[in-house]
Amino acid sequence: MLRNINPLLSPDLLHILAAMGHGDNLVIADANFPGEQIARANGCRYIRLDGILATDILKAVLELMPLDDFVKDPAYVMEVVGDAAQVPPVVTEFQTVIDEVADNPAPIAAVERFAFYDMSKQSYAIIQSGERRLYGNIIVKKGVVRL
Repeated sequence: MLRNINPLLSPDLLHILAAMGHGDNLVIADANFPGEQIARANGCRYIRLDGILATDILKAVLELMPLDDFVKDPAYVMEVVGDAAQVPPVVTEFQTVIDEVADNPAPIAAVERFAFYDMSKQSYAIIQSGERRLYGNIIVKKGVVRL
């Protein structure tokens, strides 16, 4: 047991966050996302956090992990199929978490569904949440930990 660490961050997830390097991507996926299949096919690490909202996981992660400040877009979500301009409520909540918790707040970029899947295939790890809201998926890029 440790102090001052969000209890959503399991030992396996803490290990992943610590092992990730600058520029590595982390996917926080909703319950519908094909996370296990993508991870298995592409050698990504995979963790399930059933019953936990993706927004709560993002908050816990960003309390420990910096967003990359060397790139224009350190966070990506999936565009709504058929209506790229629509911003689902869960994405608005992701932005609020980033604005309130990240040490380097940045606007979230949106990419087409299959582009998001391709980006996920290049990720270091995928966290499969219990998020049931549609489009509750986000990719965040780890930044440099500065002293």
